[in-house]
Amino acid sequence: MRDTVIAFIVIVIMVIAALVYWQSKKEPDVPDEGPVVTDGSGTPESEEAAPEAVALPRFDIIRVTREGYATIAGEAEPGASVELLANGEVIETVTAERDGNFVIIVEDALAQGAVEFKLRMTTPDGMVVTGAETIIVYVPERDGDLPVVLRTTPGGATEILQRATDPDPALGPLTIDTIDYDAAGNAIFSGRAEPDSVVQIFANNNPVGETTSDGAGRWTLSTTIPPGRYTLLIVQLGEDGAPKYAIEVPFEQARPENIVLKDGAVIVQPGNSLWVIARKVYGEGEQYTIIYGANADQIRDPDLIYPGQVFQLPEDEDEEEEDTSEEAQMGKRG
Repeated sequence: MRDTVIAFIVIVIMVIAALVYWQSKKEPDVPDEGPVVTDGSGTPESEEAAPEAVALPRFDIIRVTREGYATIAGEAEPGASVELLANGEVIETVTAERDGNFVIIVEDALAQGAVEFKLRMTTPDGMVVTGAETIIVYVPERDGDLPVVLRTTPGGATEILQRATDPDPALGPLTIDTIDYDAAGNAIFSGRAEPDSVVQIFANNNPVGETTSDGAGRWTLSTTIPPGRYTLLIVQLGEDGAPKYAIEVPFEQARPENIVLKDGAVIVQPGNSLWVIARKVYGEGEQYTIIYGANADQIRDPDLIYPGQVFQLPEDEDEEEEDTSEEAQMGKRG
């Protein structure tokens, strides 16, 4: 009996020793590096087979002089050929540097009116990619004012990169710069306030929504507003939760039938206090942007003059005559 027990103990010790030896020979655990790309059959693909994402060309800096001369800096794939498109036509071509940076100097001055800039690049391996951003430049007819430069992205707020006149800083930090909206009534309000501040918006004294400005003081708010004319009240709250700054502006949610847009058209309605830019975005439908002027016109002044004459950049002289006739029929809005 004793011999049997001893034999059993020896067997147990041998099994434990074998397990310890086997564990010591296992390969160390490899950290999880994320999901594995497969070819659909369950077999992992090699890293070379997984396509790499191509960075879209983008605008970084745009400057347009009073005379209409534009200088553009941006980023693209290193070594890529970058084309600048103005209303769909290539006007300049450059090659991106090793770090992907490029600079485009537009040799010819921009004509008065509106122009849309986009970037299109061809990578060294032949892939053609168009950037998501659109730059809208409006060169005013009045001498002395700088051209207005806007950056737009699908579904995002419009950013004002260059203003015709600088706002008066003595009037306070709170502004409403743009309102982007589409035919369905979806609207994106954007402006500036003190950094990290609560901003509230009311339409005809009814609350629309609340947001918080970022560290740079920029704020945006998305909402839906039915067609109609409104008085917007924008309020910035102080640290104590009480209103600190307030501005009041008019806003008309235009009905789609009020403005007829052709494919690729850009219509600008300049007024004394605000502009409306209407454009047809391929795949997005009709979109509109209201651009508000200086802060002095926004402080408790609900009787701002609404946009009047409509300017459209035609594709040729024949269309210009036709568009002028349409504008005459539309008349002015008071």
